Amino acid sequence: METLIELSKKMPKTELHLHIEGTFEPEQMFAIAQRNQVELKYHTVEALKAAYQFTNLQDFLDLYYQGMSVLLHEADFYDLTMAYLSKVHSENVVHVEIFFDPQGHLSRGVPFDTQINGIYNALKDAETKWGMTFKLIMSFLRHLSEESAFETLELSKPFLPLIDGVGLDSSEVGHPPEKFLRVFEACKDLGLKVTAHAGEEGPPEYVWQAIDQIGVDRIDHGNRALEDDQLIEEIKKRGLTLTVCPLSNLKLCVVNDMKDHPIKTMLKRGLNATVNSDDPAYFGGYMADNYASLITHTGISKEELLQLAQNGITGSWMENNLKEKHLAQLRTLFA
Repeated sequence: METLIELSKKMPKTELHLHIEGTFEPEQMFAIAQRNQVELKYHTVEALKAAYQFTNLQDFLDLYYQGMSVLLHEADFYDLTMAYLSKVHSENVVHVEIFFDPQGHLSRGVPFDTQINGIYNALKDAETKWGMTFKLIMSFLRHLSEESAFETLELSKPFLPLIDGVGLDSSEVGHPPEKFLRVFEACKDLGLKVTAHAGEEGPPEYVWQAIDQIGVDRIDHGNRALEDDQLIEEIKKRGLTLTVCPLSNLKLCVVNDMKDHPIKTMLKRGLNATVNSDDPAYFGGYMADNYASLITHTGISKEELLQLAQNGITGSWMENNLKEKHLAQLRTLFA
């Protein structure tokens, strides 16, 4: 009988929680740094790889923003994005919804158009080559001000036809979703979908704010929602999807052991949990690795594996006809 890991590799997958800047493999970061004559703090690929060890979100973010510093030209953003898309295409990922962090580049003097054109052109090329569909999500950095988010939104307006939604990421604790209430209202008025990182390191209250005040279409992470029974019921009532990132949770010590990961509990409680890789170059694995780790350590069943894959399709922002197509392929594979 086919193993669950083999099945997880074959099944059509979506990725709904992926920071493109978090796909920077050390070798590529070094190559682009040399191309652009940017000096990194680490003088060899091995030293850089050794630094990819973290004990918390802030340790990771410090390295993450340093890695960003080598991205200067449209070709850099294109190459970074295409390397990721090529990798996940090989893992049967059929649809991606990726975040990019414009403020992290604008603060270094990299224009908005340089960033988005490089990323978007790679997405379009992957669609042409492999039929991989996509949505692009502009994320606001929550450790910066609401004013900075509004400035970024203004810069994005000429490119709104390329942008499908907005998100909220970076250091969660001390930066509740309500801090960005007005900017999210403005985004919704422009017809953009909205999502927010909530309940990764932040308390259940942040998840309440994301759904009640911001009115998110989706919740990124959401682990700590499990601490509040009423919140679980509210998330279910609204039919909201959680974009869960197992290896990220392990690497950032949100969970201490993968066998204790709450994703099975989420499914048992009736939540629309999905599997995603977050920042795969830094957290030890892309989509196939995240599924394999869950199968190996949490003992998820064939039924739960199917449910996670289905949730990834139904919880995506892709068109309904595409959802039906991928769901049909999935059911055939599992039959």
